[in-house]
Amino acid sequence: MVLGFGVLILVLVLSLGIGAVGTGIAGYVHAAGAADAAALAAAPVTFRPFGARGSPRHEAARFAASNGTRLVQCVCRVDRSWSSRTVSVIVERSVDLPGLGTFKVRASSRATFEPEALLAPQELDR
Repeated sequence: MVLGFGVLILVLVLSLGIGAVGTGIAGYVHAAGAADAAALAAAPVTFRPFGARGSPRHEAARFAASNGTRLVQCVCRVDRSWSSRTVSVIVERSVDLPGLGTFKVRASSRATFEPEALLAPQELDR
């Protein structure tokens, strides 16, 4: 009887641990998707002739927030040249882990924008 109770406790503890790890991984995956969206939103705004209003940082923050995260950092300098440019962002999300409390999960992403591609005719793959 005592052995059965010990096994039950062990199974319960392992289940909680696996659940916490799964929740943490899901939180990171969600943050990573939000970071990708934020970087992709900010990249074309670095090119003023693209016609975007606002700043690249504002766009990154807007997309991060709409995906349940907070923008922590945006390296997204406006460049008026036709050169290729890369932006990088870091976002943060709070994740509640049962029995362990709330943790902050960070994810980063980068996106490259090539203004010259706006001039080239696009071929559709068929």
